Amino acid sequence: MLRKIAILCTLIGAILASCDKEIVRPVEWTGGNFEWPNGATKSIYRSSGRFIPKNAIATRAQIYKDDVIVALPRYKAGVPATLAKLSLKHKGCEASLTPFPCWSTQEEGNCNALQSVVDIFADANEVLWVLDVGVVNTLETPIRRCPPKVVAISLRTGKVVKTLDLSGLVAQASRLQYIAVEYAPDGRPYAYVSDAATRSILVFDVAGNRGYRVVLPKAVVGNGKRDVLYIALIQKGCGNNFILFSYLSSPKVFTIRTDYLRAGCTSGKIVDSGSKDGKIIILGTDLGTAVFFRYEGKPEVYRWDANLPLAPGLPVLVYKSKKCYLSTHAIPDLKRERMRILESNFPDFIQNTVGCGASQRVTLMGGCVNPKNPLPVHT
Repeated sequence: MLRKIAILCTLIGAILASCDKEIVRPVEWTGGNFEWPNGATKSIYRSSGRFIPKNAIATRAQIYKDDVIVALPRYKAGVPATLAKLSLKHKGCEASLTPFPCWSTQEEGNCNALQSVVDIFADANEVLWVLDVGVVNTLETPIRRCPPKVVAISLRTGKVVKTLDLSGLVAQASRLQYIAVEYAPDGRPYAYVSDAATRSILVFDVAGNRGYRVVLPKAVVGNGKRDVLYIALIQKGCGNNFILFSYLSSPKVFTIRTDYLRAGCTSGKIVDSGSKDGKIIILGTDLGTAVFFRYEGKPEVYRWDANLPLAPGLPVLVYKSKKCYLSTHAIPDLKRERMRILESNFPDFIQNTVGCGASQRVTLMGGCVNPKNPLPVHT
């Protein structure tokens, strides 16, 4: 018996070592823990009100090699950088934020720079697509600094490779919230952006430098309101990709093939993909058909296989945030074939009760598994 146990332990150890030889731990930080060029620059930003550490919070993220790229929307004044990165291999107790790609791209009021990044999407060609709404201080006194845009940045070089001007596609009431990007069969990239206020998905042909608005049927709102319009790219590997979408207050989840969106055709093309048994926050996907979500105000994260219609009892519990934390993004870590979660005490941030700053962390959702397989519960 002891010999069998020893052999089993050896096998388990070998499997874990083959998955990832690095020690993987949560990446944690508080508020706007930025790495500054020097003390003088930090002092200037502080004295001018451009740096108020407790006003920074990361809400969306992507992982590239050993870095986590995070979006820090300028919800409040004093956020010196709205896009930053931190290392999965950081030393010490807290990770530090470094503006991405650099400090000069973060200047508030400069329309060639980033104003307020609300979502990011990393594609298979190592390009980061950045949704910049152009409005700052949205939780205080909103200020329109610049027109909305999508900025494409090479993750390899940090260079801006393309800027998509969305000003011709939005209305005064528009609220742009989420972005997804895919490459069509002919290799042309297309960006999809949700506009909750106008019940629309913006479609942008990057190579053709043109975009258009696809208005969704009234039925997608149901009896709810136009609050948050979640979108996620579903890749089933059958030749067609899908955009999954749902309003927070809608009782339904819908999908539409992306080739229909690219053609600007929605009539009769939208599929009812199931009913929700509560308000759900769609957190992300595994780049395949696994969709991760949680219920509003709840710490449990569920995995749903979008090959099947959403129904009560079908999703699998895969993670539970620790006390006072709520997740805002589920992120594939392709290098290690794992899923990670970005979480924080976001409700405290909204209520201005974070003290020195919001507690934020990126942590593993489960064990060392392929993200396309079911994940064990991990807290």
